[in-house]
Amino acid sequence: MKTNPNRFWLFVILLGWAFDFLFWEKTLGINVFLWTALCLAVGIYFLQTDKLRLARRAGLSLFPLAFFAASVFFRREPMTIFLSVLLIIFLMGVFALTYLGGNWMQYRISDYLIRYLSLIGSMIARPLKFIAEVKRDQPPQDEKRDAAFWPILRGLVIALPLIMIFSALLSSADPIFAKRLESFMKVFQIENLPEYLFRLAYILIFAYAIAGAFLHAGQKSDDQANEKSLIQPFLGFTESAIVLGSLTLLFAAFVVVQFQYFFGGQANITLEGYTYSEYARRGFGELVTVAFFCLLTLIGLGSVTKRETEIRRRIFSTFGVVLVGLAIVMQVSAFQRLVLYENAYGFSRLRTYTHVFMLWLAALMIVVAALEFLKKERAIGFALVIASMGFVASLSLLNVDAFIVRQNIQREIKGYAEVVDDQNNAQNTRDGRAELDTQYFLELSDDAVPALADGFQNNALPASIRERIGAALACQRYDREQDEHALPWQGFNLSVFNADRALAGIESELKAYKVTDTDYPLTVTTPSGEEISCWTNYYD
Repeated sequence: MKTNPNRFWLFVILLGWAFDFLFWEKTLGINVFLWTALCLAVGIYFLQTDKLRLARRAGLSLFPLAFFAASVFFRREPMTIFLSVLLIIFLMGVFALTYLGGNWMQYRISDYLIRYLSLIGSMIARPLKFIAEVKRDQPPQDEKRDAAFWPILRGLVIALPLIMIFSALLSSADPIFAKRLESFMKVFQIENLPEYLFRLAYILIFAYAIAGAFLHAGQKSDDQANEKSLIQPFLGFTESAIVLGSLTLLFAAFVVVQFQYFFGGQANITLEGYTYSEYARRGFGELVTVAFFCLLTLIGLGSVTKRETEIRRRIFSTFGVVLVGLAIVMQVSAFQRLVLYENAYGFSRLRTYTHVFMLWLAALMIVVAALEFLKKERAIGFALVIASMGFVASLSLLNVDAFIVRQNIQREIKGYAEVVDDQNNAQNTRDGRAELDTQYFLELSDDAVPALADGFQNNALPASIRERIGAALACQRYDREQDEHALPWQGFNLSVFNADRALAGIESELKAYKVTDTDYPLTVTTPSGEEISCWTNYYD
């Protein structure tokens, strides 16, 4: 970068402009992948120019980074996109922090926090330091060139406001001149000047921050992970043993007393007089919260507890393993309730998020307990990173909205088949189990449309349910027809493309559905004459 600082600044400003070009008033899509690739390519180019080679382990972060950048291109479900973008920012930070050293897999939680604070400081201060260093080392001929440049810039800054003032006065004096000046200004769309100034400002701010990240990667990314924890142990073993022992006794008593209630399943609904909803929701959130904070307590105590002898270390680890085991039992109970609720009412986004989160939380608890027992506490930070990436990757691979549609339709087909097989027990078959909520499908993103189209053409479903799915698809198609703005290529998304293709494949069938737009909300009239609203007010 020091070999050609002018080119360096030109490229980072171009990256700032590329951000504006790709994202200003654009939806997220392929632009996320392109901008991420551009940033990495420019950064690696300048670092390699300065003979700074990428550490192999740092290069491993590029694989999950590419996956999550591609996820934004493949998916439209809001939570998946939001978490993917957060992980893209996190992993780009990891890349800048460990470009030369590649020790991110050995960082403690405190190492990540300190390194990121250092990176933010570099993004604020390091570009100014770089400018000062370049100016100090600048050859005399370059100083002369700069001496000629700055007076020109100052002259333009002074001249522009004067030109604006005198142009206004001259326009008032002569209407013909005013008309010619107005025609000239239309070429530049001067009425958008505030927007242009704002965009120019954030382009320069982005360029400055990117420059700071590149400079940090080149100058400060060879740091080794701290051998000693940032927070030195200060809490006595006795205090921690009392805390862990008390929690272990409490959890054990809770599990013993509630064991039949935990795992009795559907039998407990009749036994206790609960409805499906009451039974499934009763204590579910509290049990998940207990498991989560149990994990935080174990990690926190492990960081601050003094364990001077091997016996104390083993006692602490044993308490941790038992505590995690009891918490996982409660996790299984909470998971069983969630599954029962899903069987009764179907899947929703929140239930799907929670379903996946609980699996990863349980896995993380087991790993943390194992690392504590094996004296590998410093690897807990990396385990948290892997669990976070695994959770978000699971949502992306699962395709949340399509999963919800497929599972709920299969649940309806199964329930319908049970009714057909045993007409005498039809009422009992439906007890406690809600019918398919096709209105909820209107809440879902384009990810759900191909699955909805498949369900619409599935003859195993009752005709009335298929009609309601068709109504949801008719609402989707109508919204697309009313959207006059073509999707720019920067926001191209494979999910939108697949949704459009799926709707085109059933266009002839959807013509039988009439959308009434004279009132709000929109309504769809199905072929059988049923009127269905295109609006939903769904609460999980």
